[in-house]
Amino acid sequence: MTFEDLVRRAAALVRPGHRAVLGVAGSPGAGKTTLAARLVRELNGGGPAWVAHVPMDGFHLADAELDRLGRRARKGAPDTFDAAGYAALLRRLREEPDGDETVYAPGFERVLEQPLAGAIPVPSTARLVVTEGNYLLLETGAWARVRAQLDEVWFCELDEPERIRRLTARHEEFGKGHEEAVAWVLGTDQRNADLVAGTRARADLVVPASVLPDADARG
Repeated sequence: MTFEDLVRRAAALVRPGHRAVLGVAGSPGAGKTTLAARLVRELNGGGPAWVAHVPMDGFHLADAELDRLGRRARKGAPDTFDAAGYAALLRRLREEPDGDETVYAPGFERVLEQPLAGAIPVPSTARLVVTEGNYLLLETGAWARVRAQLDEVWFCELDEPERIRRLTARHEEFGKGHEEAVAWVLGTDQRNADLVAGTRARADLVVPASVLPDADARG
């Protein structure tokens, strides 16, 4: 498997009269965002953008709501996202656009660690939407609605030591001290990673780390 194989496979999902949605799943730090971003750049090339990138992270619940629910210490767990809202957006994106309608998706600000409403425009000209996140293959609660909105789901697989190293580096980059970052990665993040690893068998394709040897800590 090569990255060029992935590009061709993603492009083949688009058919006349059908806007395709490709999901990229994997544990925290496995490289989902890197893969999605590279696919979008390669497919769009230098011409008009016909591929859009819509991460799942925009559906994080705000810290104020996590505090109210008593879940902030587990931020990143499945019940700290608006899974029903995410599934509804994917359904809307999957539908054929009505005229020149632009759909706005929420983004996520890493420095603030907060979602941002209406941050990602998906124009009517987008024929392929690439979305990525941990829980695309989860079958519990509202997450079970997500898979039905995706034409394919690819699973990013990375050796555990490297995944943990990258994830720790990401937490440090965005403000955590080393010991705090390690504790979070081996605690909250690891519980989430174990849950995500259990969904691997439901993926249409498992993408090995060798396909993106220069992947960074994103995703």
